[in-house]
Amino acid sequence: MKHEPSPVQDEYAPVIYSQETVSYIEGLDMMSGEEDRENILRSRASGKAVLTRPFRLMSNHLGVVLTFPVYLDDLTADAKEEDRVKATAGYLGGAFDVESLVENLLRQLAGNQELVVNVYDVTNNSNPLLMYGSEVPLGNPSPSHICMLDFGDPCRKHHMICRYRNKPHVPWSAITPSSCVFVILMLLEYIIYAAWSRYDNVKEDYRKMEELKKQAEAADVAKSQFLATVSHEIRTPMNGVLGMLDMLLDTDLKSTQRDYAQTAQVCGKALISLINEVLDRAKIEAGKLDLESVPFDLRSILDDVISLFSSKSREKGIELAVYVSERVPEILLGDPGRFRQIITNLVGNSIKFTEQGHIFVQVHLADHSNLATEAKVEPVANGMNGHKNETTAVATSVSCNTLSGFEAADSRNNWENFKLLLSYEKNEMPYESVSDKVTLVVSVEDTGIGIPLDAQGKVFTPFMQADSSTSRTYGGTGIGLSISKCLVEIMGGQINFVSRPHVGSTFTFTAVLQRCDRSAVSDSKPVMLHPLPSSFKGLSALLVDRRPVRATVTKYHLQRLGITSEVVATIELALGAFSGRNGHSLARKLPCMLLIENDSWSSKVDVPLRSSLLEMKQNGQTPVLPKIVLTAAESDKLKGNYAVDSVITKPLKASTLAACLFQALGITQTQLSHEKQDSSGSLRGLLLGRNILVVDDNKVNLRVAAGTLKKFGAKVECVESGKDALALLQIPYKFDLCLMDIQMPEMDGFEATRHIRAMEAKANGEADTGDDSEVDRATRAGKWHLPVLAMTADVIQATHEECTKCGMDGYVTKPFEEKQLFQAVQKFLDPGMST
Repeated sequence: MKHEPSPVQDEYAPVIYSQETVSYIEGLDMMSGEEDRENILRSRASGKAVLTRPFRLMSNHLGVVLTFPVYLDDLTADAKEEDRVKATAGYLGGAFDVESLVENLLRQLAGNQELVVNVYDVTNNSNPLLMYGSEVPLGNPSPSHICMLDFGDPCRKHHMICRYRNKPHVPWSAITPSSCVFVILMLLEYIIYAAWSRYDNVKEDYRKMEELKKQAEAADVAKSQFLATVSHEIRTPMNGVLGMLDMLLDTDLKSTQRDYAQTAQVCGKALISLINEVLDRAKIEAGKLDLESVPFDLRSILDDVISLFSSKSREKGIELAVYVSERVPEILLGDPGRFRQIITNLVGNSIKFTEQGHIFVQVHLADHSNLATEAKVEPVANGMNGHKNETTAVATSVSCNTLSGFEAADSRNNWENFKLLLSYEKNEMPYESVSDKVTLVVSVEDTGIGIPLDAQGKVFTPFMQADSSTSRTYGGTGIGLSISKCLVEIMGGQINFVSRPHVGSTFTFTAVLQRCDRSAVSDSKPVMLHPLPSSFKGLSALLVDRRPVRATVTKYHLQRLGITSEVVATIELALGAFSGRNGHSLARKLPCMLLIENDSWSSKVDVPLRSSLLEMKQNGQTPVLPKIVLTAAESDKLKGNYAVDSVITKPLKASTLAACLFQALGITQTQLSHEKQDSSGSLRGLLLGRNILVVDDNKVNLRVAAGTLKKFGAKVECVESGKDALALLQIPYKFDLCLMDIQMPEMDGFEATRHIRAMEAKANGEADTGDDSEVDRATRAGKWHLPVLAMTADVIQATHEECTKCGMDGYVTKPFEEKQLFQAVQKFLDPGMST
């Protein structure tokens, strides 16, 4: 710039510099210079920034000035040059130090390697102007990189050349691919090695698992064999003990001797029962417990259970009763033995732990029952069932509307719910399920000592008892409930309980059985049914009982005999019903009997009742005096003390009720005696005159088996080994049946049976060919097959399977039971079947 004033110009170009370092400079005549003038004119005509050529700044660095036009008015992008010239107000300039800019850029890009950068103005390509950098050549030239720079002026061109000052190191990009390939190969090798090692480990683990499996299977087989052996070795002498005691009781004994023998027999049966429970538990754990599927009468089974515990309940003075809903089918298909076992375990526990009150067994359909398996008790603060602790959980003395008047553990088993269930039966509500399956809900309620709260969690644990001390009051092994739970689950049901200490317990379980019509019984597996006498059908009775639950139980048993009944609470109401006084009248015909509960009877009403009834007869109010029948635990004392026609001994069941009513009403017992004769003589009818071969190496068992069979009229021959049996069993057979022990020396029962079947197959084959030289006419008359029943003392499923596999037709367990022996031989020795 010149220091002397510039001459007067036709046009001035004022420039203001924006940077703080040069803002003090104000150029008023920037068009004086030739290059500045050109830049100014280009800037205002294009509306874009214009860059000057590089020049030396005051700092002696090369720099450039960037000039922008400033217009007075807003112009459009396509404004003409004349419009731009007229609208120009001035110019905004910016001076830039190129060296400083490049150095700042290099500081931002600073790295481990020092870079050398040269910036050139290449507007004149033939003579580039160095704006930044050194012209001195480097000692070790290295590859360079050239890039174009754009400072905003399209008329000027710049480029930048970058290179390393020293020879650069090998870049990572050069070694990365080879390193990655190496790493990948190493990883692949490791994966292959790990996979192979894993394969070896898995193969070794599999080998060990196979060995452990074989050991477990061998242990399972050994366990089964051990159980079979132990069962056989224990039950075999017990069979001799019980068999001999049974034979002893059939002889003439003094009363003391008979008492001793009966006591020994009871103890022996208890021991057998304990052995059976332990073996059942073992079979359940091994998964080898299978259920039968035969038709049975549920009500008869419950009667049998009641009979089993009747004497014990009378000794303790507790009410023992059973009620089965009318909606439960008469004949069901299932396993009666296992169902009986569950009921027996539950009722047995109730009898053991109950000293007063009642034990009540109910059976309903699950569709209509409110006795849920998931038993829930309403909780209260700081306690359960309204009791804060065990010491305060004592049954109240207030009479409850239950079977005996004592409070029950499950509050849902009250008279209101019981009435609701009865209404379902009377309204004949349809079944919710139309399938052949029947889900029963069975509850066993007692008013015993209950289960302590801290012991309720382990009730179903095997061999666990609430009181396991040596000074415990109650005996037992603690295995019954565990087996019952397993049996219920196998039957497709669940079991639970509600218990309150010092109040009682209520066990409830479900069981899934199948419907079975009575017409289909003869076509299925034979079963012993217990038909009730039909002599009472059409009769009516009047019950006097102040407890509605107990009266309903009595009505249930009368209804089974075909007797209709009505209930009144007191004797006065009964007399009013007979006479029609006080608005009472009988809906049906006059009853022929008056059944009075023992607690409603006393010596004060004995004579007045008789007198009132005689007076009614004389007045014509009743044509016939009804028979007066009491229901009580002790029949002899009451019948001797009071003027009654009969006393029905509790607990009530259909058979005892029928026997007492036969006596009280004077009905002939031809049908009953005929049924009894058929029941007791059925086995004798099958065995009478039959030739039976018994094979057993134990002489005591031979004597027991022979004595039992001879008692029913069979002709028995005994041998002590399988070889001796084969010597006697030659075709044509002279025996109708063979009972063969399994475990015998020289030749066991399995091998002997296989020889028998092979001999029969050969004879039957020769009979088919018709070779008269070897087979006679008798042999050709029919196929030979001697019924062979295993006589075993072990009850393991594997033994039963082996019996079937070797050709045996069935089995009977030691010791013999009349019912089981009858079922086993019935299909072979039925008189309607030929040999």
